[in-house]
Amino acid sequence: MADRITELSLEAVMGERFGRYSKYIIQERALPDIRDGLKPVQRRILYAMDQDSNTYDHPYRKSAKAVGNIMGNFHPHGDSSIYEAMVRLSQDWKVREPLIDMNGNNGSVDNDPAAAMRYTESRLAKVSGEILKDLAQDTVEMVLNFDDTTYEPTVLPSRIPNLFVNGATGISAGYATDMPPHNLKEINDALIYLLDHPEATLADLMQFVKGPDFPTGGIIQGIDGIKQAYETGRGRVVVRAKTEVTPLKGGKQKIEITEIPYEVVKSNLVAKIDAIRLNKEVAGISEVRDESDREGMSIVIELAKDASANGILTYLFKKTDLQISYNFNMVAIHDQRPVLVTLQNGLTAFLDFRKDVVLKRSAYDLKKAQARQHIVEGLIRMLSILDEVVQTIRSSKNRKDATQNLISAFDFTKAQAEAIVTLQLYRLTNTDVTQLQDEHDELAAKIAKLQKILNETAALHAVIRDELKAISKEYASARQTVIEDQIESLVIDAAVTVPDENVRLLLSQNGYVKRSSLRSFKASAADNGLSEDDPTILNQTVNTTQHLLAFTNLGNLIYRPIYEIADFKWKEPGEHFSQSLTNWSPDETILSAMVIDDPASEKALLLASNDGYIKQSLIKDLIPKSYKKKSATIMKLKSEDARLVTVASVTEGDEVMTVSEKGLALRFASDDVPVVGARTAGVKSMKLADGDQVVSALVLNHDTTYLALVTNQGTFKYSRLDEISESHRANKGMQVLSPRKTVDYAVAAVTAINEKDQALRIQTDRLKTFDIQLQDHGLSNRTANGSALLNPASDGQATSIEALDLTEED
Repeated sequence: MADRITELSLEAVMGERFGRYSKYIIQERALPDIRDGLKPVQRRILYAMDQDSNTYDHPYRKSAKAVGNIMGNFHPHGDSSIYEAMVRLSQDWKVREPLIDMNGNNGSVDNDPAAAMRYTESRLAKVSGEILKDLAQDTVEMVLNFDDTTYEPTVLPSRIPNLFVNGATGISAGYATDMPPHNLKEINDALIYLLDHPEATLADLMQFVKGPDFPTGGIIQGIDGIKQAYETGRGRVVVRAKTEVTPLKGGKQKIEITEIPYEVVKSNLVAKIDAIRLNKEVAGISEVRDESDREGMSIVIELAKDASANGILTYLFKKTDLQISYNFNMVAIHDQRPVLVTLQNGLTAFLDFRKDVVLKRSAYDLKKAQARQHIVEGLIRMLSILDEVVQTIRSSKNRKDATQNLISAFDFTKAQAEAIVTLQLYRLTNTDVTQLQDEHDELAAKIAKLQKILNETAALHAVIRDELKAISKEYASARQTVIEDQIESLVIDAAVTVPDENVRLLLSQNGYVKRSSLRSFKASAADNGLSEDDPTILNQTVNTTQHLLAFTNLGNLIYRPIYEIADFKWKEPGEHFSQSLTNWSPDETILSAMVIDDPASEKALLLASNDGYIKQSLIKDLIPKSYKKKSATIMKLKSEDARLVTVASVTEGDEVMTVSEKGLALRFASDDVPVVGARTAGVKSMKLADGDQVVSALVLNHDTTYLALVTNQGTFKYSRLDEISESHRANKGMQVLSPRKTVDYAVAAVTAINEKDQALRIQTDRLKTFDIQLQDHGLSNRTANGSALLNPASDGQATSIEALDLTEED
């Protein structure tokens, strides 16, 4: 017993077994043969149905009967896999020339399953006869079936270049194939040209084969991808639906889709487009309907009045399967090996196969014709000596003796003698020399023709050429897929994708952001969902077509189109920027924010840091191309302690005033500040003493009248701006507070206001708010330290001061 046990490593056993399995599924299951373009299961389906006379010129038979016959005789696998392969061969939206004619529900382009095989009926399509036509003439190798009870062909003697015409898809071990269908006439024309011009180039062949011809039609874009695929076996093209925009009543329009890309499931496509409508991803789609019927496909997208049909169509091409990428991966079995099929080697392989088939068929027919000619010659000679032949037969003991006597007496061959002996008596009365002589002449001509085919290349080519032309004449159909040279670049117009509606936008200092419907805002306006220690930076009604710019104290910009900001209920806090930004810092806060209409704006912003640097940058130069995962640096800070303190709009002719913590103010023209790019530090704004820093940089225009500030001691004052004379950037500035020996006054918050401003709002770091009326406070001089307003010990230090808009309706 021990000597029967062999020790083998697991790696060796698995490698050997998997290698055998891989070889089997590559050669015998998943990949088509380069000659007949069929996988083994497809070949067995056609052969078994042909053997059972289940052909186009006979009535339909139950599919279950065909499947049982195929499974029992040739393909010992599951009946479902056989039936699925049969169904696919019958689906005119999957194959360009269906090989099975199925009566009943054979599925749909909506991916509905076919009815069970007990309900459907099927037979071979007429075109399948051309694949099987020469089978009975010893044209292909026959091998024993799985149980050695009958024979089956290793390949079918196809007169149709089925590999190119119907294409193929399949996945095996280490190999996959994706061959698109083509137009039969185009392929045949290329074969005829290649037959006459064996050295034909790819360009020569592509005069005839323009590209794939999908049964579902559509539009192919990318002639370069087609050329690459035909040259190498691999390539990529874009396939898009055929669409038409037509007007409706009331100034409306509709988009009608009449053809969709190959192997796209129509029902899924319609559902996706309708989901886009429901989710309001695109503004302007009123209704999506599938109006397809027996007349043809029709998907109707009805648009709202004034909607951009082309813009919506571009979005749908980009976001749905109205446009797909088709990747050629043309792999087939050639000489028992998987190879990449180019247009030239694929067509050449088919022609070589057809030559071999025609030669074998001609040799078979020649042998048969010669045998019959030999018999006819014997019959003609027999009629000339009929009486002697009859007498010889009558005097013989039996049939065997009669045959031998004829051979001995008249020098007939055994075949001729047997034919004479088996001749029925009535044939002697109806047969005359003329008829036999005519048959002999016909056989002689046929033999001469067959010998010419076997011996002369031109004659062989003529036969193949005539057959290809006859096939084209019988089965050719017009091209269904349109070929376009270039792949159209799809650029989505944001105006199309954004529903135009007003929403409420909230942004907090700690980095929470949200948008809410106006209904939600009005229902719970008092409760904005933020924590008590999180001040509001921005709270206003905006439009979804606008854009948010949020500036942080670390010199970063967070850009968001309003429609991309997450929608929350007003009483919810919203989304924190740390959830979407990978570079959000724990000590980062929102400094200020603004809502703009156009991110490509030429408008300038003034940016200033607390360590005394300043610059101008255009908004369009600050907006990052990639913004969803990272904020963009808009001002390079020179030290770890440096912070951005001001971001403000500035126009030509404005002035700038920088105010330091120790009470110095420097006023200069905005033209002194250069306009530079995003990732720069800028230039010096003012000369700072040790321990001093810039509190804010104020933008002054011709309406700006007063400077208002709050000190660290809780005092408030406002004074006239014209008391501060204009200077130049990088100077020390003028005093706006008076130094005291006993009390150390410093600027906590500062702003510039206009003559018409009547009220100010001051906010502290303890989130206390103080609203003051200017008429309650007298005008101070430039160096005054102001009058007491708040108690820093109980109220906290002022963090901001701004003019209060008494007309604002929140």
